Amino acid sequence: MNYELNSEQNKAKLSAWGAMRGLWPLLSGERNILIFAAFATLANSGINLLAPLLIAHVVDTYIIAGQYGGVVTFGFILFGLYVLGLFTSYGQTRLMGGVGQRVLFNLRTTIFSKLQELPVAFFNANKAGDLISRINNDTDKLNQFFSQTLVQFVGSIVIMIGAGIFLLAINLKLGLAALAPALALLVFTQIVSPWVKRKNAASLTATGGLSAEIAESLNNFKVVVAFNRRDFFRERFQTANDVNYKTAIGAGIANQTFTPVFGFSSNLAQLVVLAYGLYLITVGQFTLGLMIGYLGYVSNFYNPLRQLAALWSNFQVALAGWDRISAILQMRNDMMILPPVAGTSIETKALLEFKNVAFRYTPEKDVLHNVNIALEAGKTYALVGPTGGGKTTTASLMARLYDPSEGTVYLSGRDIRTYSAEERTKKIGFILQEPILFSGTVRDNILYGNSEYKDYTNEQLQKVIHDAGLESLLVRFDGGLEAPVATSGDALSLGQKQLIAFMRTVLRDPELLILDEATANIDTVTEQLLEDILKKLPAKTTRVIIAHRLNTIENADEIFFVNGGEVTQAGSMDHAVEMLLHGKRAS
Repeated sequence: MNYELNSEQNKAKLSAWGAMRGLWPLLSGERNILIFAAFATLANSGINLLAPLLIAHVVDTYIIAGQYGGVVTFGFILFGLYVLGLFTSYGQTRLMGGVGQRVLFNLRTTIFSKLQELPVAFFNANKAGDLISRINNDTDKLNQFFSQTLVQFVGSIVIMIGAGIFLLAINLKLGLAALAPALALLVFTQIVSPWVKRKNAASLTATGGLSAEIAESLNNFKVVVAFNRRDFFRERFQTANDVNYKTAIGAGIANQTFTPVFGFSSNLAQLVVLAYGLYLITVGQFTLGLMIGYLGYVSNFYNPLRQLAALWSNFQVALAGWDRISAILQMRNDMMILPPVAGTSIETKALLEFKNVAFRYTPEKDVLHNVNIALEAGKTYALVGPTGGGKTTTASLMARLYDPSEGTVYLSGRDIRTYSAEERTKKIGFILQEPILFSGTVRDNILYGNSEYKDYTNEQLQKVIHDAGLESLLVRFDGGLEAPVATSGDALSLGQKQLIAFMRTVLRDPELLILDEATANIDTVTEQLLEDILKKLPAKTTRVIIAHRLNTIENADEIFFVNGGEVTQAGSMDHAVEMLLHGKRAS
């Protein structure tokens, strides 16, 4: 499956209606509030629509006749209506502001939950900065739409429809003349909107790219300083920033396209009404009051159109953000848990077995092909081979970080895909060359994902660590279990982080323990200490060691040479050394 979000295949392109249907489930808990907000919007719109008619009545009935008592009375009525409109406007804004924040909360929770469902391949295909931008920046565009734009958008449309009805009802011919520019606007909007949406999508993508560039530069800043390559990353940042600037300018121009055109149409409509209306007055088919009220309805029709020019641009920004969010939500994990099927298990003495396994990251090139190996319980196996030969890929298939493109991996005679994540991680421990730690304490990190000891006190946990032979590792941290660990890892050496990962894995008592260059950043004395701990593991524990240093594999029961897509027995240690030196496959 293609997990790259920015590929043409995965770029979601939704219509406005399709986007609203996709957003509706997020609003399912807000229906009552939306109903109240709709009533407030209708009330506010009704007040705005009633005012011109009252003004027309006052002019024709009281002002022309000189009856100023009626003018004062209707003045108070209009004042009361406007005060009521103030409260309804505040109510709808308050209600929709809450809706927007709750939608934002639910949407970010939904995206984060989706990310947790996706496999390692997804994160390999996408930059962290771009994902962060989608979670923070793009969702905020939707929040602005729901909390600000939507109320104005709906209110403007209601007022426009109402004003249009009044224009046609008061005088059909004059109404048609007044609405003619709006028909041209409708055609213009239909033509221009896709272009505006594309410009905003490009701007959001560029913002994600800029975030990714910043994240990469900050994460690798030590390397930048060590090699004095600030210029290199400055140039890369400048390139990303230039792209972001140009796309933002393009989006800004696109978003402002509607405003002058809508303004021109409004002015043109008022000019048409004024000219035609004065003619109707001169021939006795219209009154001055109706003329004033009519111009009010023209304003009520076209002023919302001016607002809609900006609101429609905001809507296009929200749609572009929703497209990028939808690209994540539409992703599906192709590493599903398969139900156990009778007859699919095999009779074997091996703890783990590859049968005709092939794997490729992309369809064009095999990383492994037709691999058949069996690992027996309690033995130690070593994977050796040149850099890029496929050792880590082989180990990743053992731990089911990926699924084979072809063939089957069996764990205890069962297809590894039939194990739940909890069952699999309890059976398999994986120590990476660069361990991943989380902010907290040493205790938090060594118990990460380990429910067996989560309720233990520090004293109980220290006894478990002592019984596992790990106490000599814990004393290397000032503060013991409560020693602080920062995400940046600046307070810990790489070797110390490796020790925490080692303790975390060994405490799970896995049946299969995979060490991917796990001692590469550890001194010789500590490495010997770890080897002694490994020797004390239960006899059932199978060890798989990936290493470049030959002294770490000299005690392996069996050595596999991984290169050129093949995993073959290397035989003796001397034969493995010879194969490494010459980069040859086993004969």
